[in-house]
Amino acid sequence: MAAPVTHFEINAKDGKRAQEFYSRLFDWKIKVVPEMNYGLVDTGWKGGIGGGIGQVDANSSPSATFYVQVEDVQAYLDKAARLGGKVVQPLVEIPDMVTYALFADPDGNVIGLVKGPQTPPKETKPRKKAAKKNRRKRRSRFEKQENADSNLHQAGRRLRRPASHGIISSTAVSL
Repeated sequence: MAAPVTHFEINAKDGKRAQEFYSRLFDWKIKVVPEMNYGLVDTGWKGGIGGGIGQVDANSSPSATFYVQVEDVQAYLDKAARLGGKVVQPLVEIPDMVTYALFADPDGNVIGLVKGPQTPPKETKPRKKAAKKNRRKRRSRFEKQENADSNLHQAGRRLRRPASHGIISSTAVSL
């Protein structure tokens, strides 16, 4: 089953400086969570993913990680290990917030797993409504043309009336 990328994380030596840097660079809105020394990133782009900017421990190196949403974090963590990856952070559950884990791929790239549904969203119906609306526009244009043709036809019939019915002669209008 496919799994979407849903979150990114940038961990720097100076979290506050990194938050300011990325906020100014990309015009991101960052909601600081002081007790976690972390900032939640809203990129302001509909359809884009949000993320976070935090600070690493003194003994750790700065890093950037993306998170893949899966229904069963532990199952995917185990699968990553079977495929040659290594567990970096075992399953963590923060009540009412997030369930996640981290693994390193065979080349050492750290990837996050976050719990969430893997079922792709259903296609929305506005597209169908737009198509119906376009059909209505086409139909109404066609109907208008039909009405115009009908009016011309009616006018032509009137023009074909004998001269005794009016000033117009019997000259027909060809359609």
